[in-house]
Amino acid sequence: MAQLRQDYPEFVARDAEVIAVGPDSREAFQRFWREHDIPFPGLADPKHTVADAYRQEVNILRLGRMPAQFLIDRQGRIRYHHHGRSMSDITADEDVLARLDALRAQEG
Repeated sequence: MAQLRQDYPEFVARDAEVIAVGPDSREAFQRFWREHDIPFPGLADPKHTVADAYRQEVNILRLGRMPAQFLIDRQGRIRYHHHGRSMSDITADEDVLARLDALRAQEG
């Protein structure tokens, strides 16, 4: 989350929005966002509605829900997805930014 916070201006410069979805309550999300000065939106998903819709994997042996990342275009199409196999299996921000650049180049 710290890296996303740091790189957030790079996403904004590419006309992209970052949204973090997590299993915590709304109150826990609000507290974390305030304490860590997170500049992008967070969505509390304690009933896992969004996580289930995007087929986020649950692995009890690896402490719960595995990370998942998506690039979704303005028409709602998933243009990139990554389902992590461990809690640290997250696509680096610079790789996501490069994918955004490539998508923009394709769209002209």
